[in-house]
Amino acid sequence: MAHIPVGLQTYTVREDLTRDFVGTLRRVAEIGYEGVEGLPGGGLSPREYRQLLEQLNLKTPGGHVPLEQLESDLNRVVELSQEIGARFVTIPYLAEPRRRSADDWRRLGEIMTRIGERLAQHSLVLCYHNHSFEFQRFEGKYGLDLLYESSDPRYLQAELDTYWIQHGGEDPAEYIRKYAGRVPLLHIKDMAADGDFAEIGEGVLDWPRIFDAAEAAGVQWYLVEQDRCSRRTPLEAIALSLDNLRKMGKVAR
Repeated sequence: MAHIPVGLQTYTVREDLTRDFVGTLRRVAEIGYEGVEGLPGGGLSPREYRQLLEQLNLKTPGGHVPLEQLESDLNRVVELSQEIGARFVTIPYLAEPRRRSADDWRRLGEIMTRIGERLAQHSLVLCYHNHSFEFQRFEGKYGLDLLYESSDPRYLQAELDTYWIQHGGEDPAEYIRKYAGRVPLLHIKDMAADGDFAEIGEGVLDWPRIFDAAEAAGVQWYLVEQDRCSRRTPLEAIALSLDNLRKMGKVAR
C-alpha cells in the first residue's frame, strides 16, 4: 500500500498564523507534517507562499474556496491554485439558503459539476467538504447523497470529514467506503466522549476501521483538523495528533 501523506488544515492554527504566519508554518513542519491545506496569508504573495512551503519541505494539496468565489471569479482561483502548486480546490461550506430542499441539492450538484469541469481543463480537481447539516434528509435521502448523485464524479470529488460524519449520525468508515474512488482528501478529526473536538487517537472514533476504509477507497491525503482545541493549545494539539498517528504507523517521518 502506497504511503498516504499527512497534512494539516491550517484552520486549526488560525490564531497562531495571524500572529506569526511564517513562524507557525515552520513549527508545523518541525512537528513533522508533510503538507498544509491552506492559502497564502501573512502578507505573502502566492509565489512567496509557494517558495516558503518549498523551503519548509511542505506540500499543499490546495485550499478551501467558497462556492460564491468560484461562481464569481473562477479564473482568479485557477491562477492562485496554479501559483501555489495546488491540485485540489475544495468548497468548505454552503450557506443555509442554498440547501433547503432536495431540488436545492440537485441544483448544487449541477452547479458544482459545471465548475469542476472548467477546473479540470486546468488540471484542477473540485472537492466538497461536508459538515453534519448534509445529513438532513430530503425525499428520504441525505443532502450529501443528493449532491453526489446529481453531480458528475469526474468533476466533483469528496473531502469527507470523519468528525462531521459521526456528528451527523453516520459511520465514517462506511461513508468512506460508500464513496470509494471519489475521496482523494480525508479530514481526519476525532470526537471526544462529550461530543467536543479531540486530538486524533484521544476520542471515540474507530481509527483502524477508518484507515482501512481510506486505504481501500484510494484516499490521497490525510488532513488533520481540529476546529476547537479546548484542552491544549492548537500547536500542542496538532503535535499530539501527529504523535498518535506516528504510533499508528501513519506517519512516514
